[in-house]
Amino acid sequence: MTQRIKAAAAQFHVGSDIETNLASCLRVLDKAAEQNPDIVVLPEFCNHLSWYDDADHCFAVSLQLEGDFLKAIADKARQINAFVVVGVTLQRDNGKVTGSNLLYSREGDLLGLSDKQVLIGHENDFLERATEPGAVIDTELGRLGLYMCMDGVINETPRCLALRGADIMLNSLNSFAPDEGSLHIPVRAAENKVFVVAANKVGPLVPEAMMEGISAATNIPVEFLNGAGESQIVAPDGTVLAMAKTREEEVVFAEIEPAAARNKLRPDGTDIFASRRPELYKSLGENPENQPEPEFTGAKDLNAALIQLSSVGSQVLDEAAQKVQAAVSDGAALVSLPPLFCIDDAASDAALEQSQQAIHSLSAVAGDAIVTTSLVLPAEAGRQHCAVAISSQGLLARQGQVHYSERFSWSVLSDSFDTYATPFGRLGLLCTDDSLYPESFRLIAMQGADVVAVPLAPLESWELTTGLIERAGENRVNLMAAMQPGELGASFSAALHEDFTIFGEWKTRQFDGVLTYPMMTYATADAGVTQVTLHPKNAENKVVSLRTHVINSRPWHLLQPLLSQ
Repeated sequence: MTQRIKAAAAQFHVGSDIETNLASCLRVLDKAAEQNPDIVVLPEFCNHLSWYDDADHCFAVSLQLEGDFLKAIADKARQINAFVVVGVTLQRDNGKVTGSNLLYSREGDLLGLSDKQVLIGHENDFLERATEPGAVIDTELGRLGLYMCMDGVINETPRCLALRGADIMLNSLNSFAPDEGSLHIPVRAAENKVFVVAANKVGPLVPEAMMEGISAATNIPVEFLNGAGESQIVAPDGTVLAMAKTREEEVVFAEIEPAAARNKLRPDGTDIFASRRPELYKSLGENPENQPEPEFTGAKDLNAALIQLSSVGSQVLDEAAQKVQAAVSDGAALVSLPPLFCIDDAASDAALEQSQQAIHSLSAVAGDAIVTTSLVLPAEAGRQHCAVAISSQGLLARQGQVHYSERFSWSVLSDSFDTYATPFGRLGLLCTDDSLYPESFRLIAMQGADVVAVPLAPLESWELTTGLIERAGENRVNLMAAMQPGELGASFSAALHEDFTIFGEWKTRQFDGVLTYPMMTYATADAGVTQVTLHPKNAENKVVSLRTHVINSRPWHLLQPLLSQ
């Protein structure tokens, strides 16, 4: 495999004229070729706007695999001596159409094809969802995986590509959403420790002559009927190596080392793929129509508090109790603390004693509130690292660590994720290292969690910048992440917007193009109490657009890689 390669992501406008669109593709490929890239990724729906009069129109403007449009793309790949990825709509048997990503070799050969697995909005009216797993192709550049736009707004499609060995995941987009670039693209690299090369559109995503009318009819400002740009190349640690602007045609480049994606180790030495628990994920591969709908009981508003501490040693519990008491006095019904034990001594008897003292001390000041943190508790075969909820009655709930990690290697592992009924809704608890795994949040959300509390001790910056935010957004759950401030950041909360469904009636805010990014509140770098407001009831709405549910629209029928070792 080539040691280092140059990747390119190209963004440009695509309209309603197929010949003009082909000319744009070829022109941008020539522009990219000036920098001699090894691979160039083009956006989704390069042949025609994703806007159709009816099904016949959609079929008519879609392409044949052996037609002139794709033959020209293949010829251009050969001319510029680069692998090329292009997203288009394809004519299939029986008048069907798919949104598909195609990979051409340096010689112009079609190496692989992936149909879109997660359709959004009106795509459900015109396109067929994938019936086969996405392609992972072994090439001289490394192992390449293909996916498209909404496939990456939720985690399962990219996750399966990475689990099947993709080193570089190639994403073609047709997106107006600003959180595609800031959140959904980079998180898929970091959570799977792979490279991502993603190409988006700029310019109108609907017929230009209709933009004002569509804006008036949908209450969507004209600016959000345009592609959001920000095509980018992301490293396995979540670092964005290159990013295009938001409104301009552009090609961005970065040199990458595909072999770096073979290393799945965390800073503490944990292998994030080897430590997965596929035997616990089986419900993710079941048809949502055959699963019971979770019952949502969340309150409209929830006053909560994040606490950061300054003390060490024996004084920690006294300070924690004082700050919890202050937060409860100010009206907090949920108070989230950082982990309340010393990791270095977690396997000692002292850690067990400290944890019992913490339960006693915090229950004495909890009042009508629930306090969350993580402790070391006795387990049948030893000691267990647990995220806990404490009330005035004592220990209300415990969630043991599920996934093995090197730094908590002493912990007995739990074999389930659970949620708990509270006066403000269903509460989910996760130990810090379990929050790395997208499967963890999925399973809790499927149980109807309205709020998830994570006592956090992060090791990597992406956990704060994209990881936990994505977990809240892609599952539509409110989040409390309490940690001690440090080089990576400080505590934060994520609250769900009430208005969420695209093309729905937005009552509390103007449409801003955001797909799932929640409302964030950040603590400062100082010790203290940060008051926040969450919205548990808003977790009930998980429909991002017409016939697109952020959990039930997962490609459940294609998740075998996720469900196996």
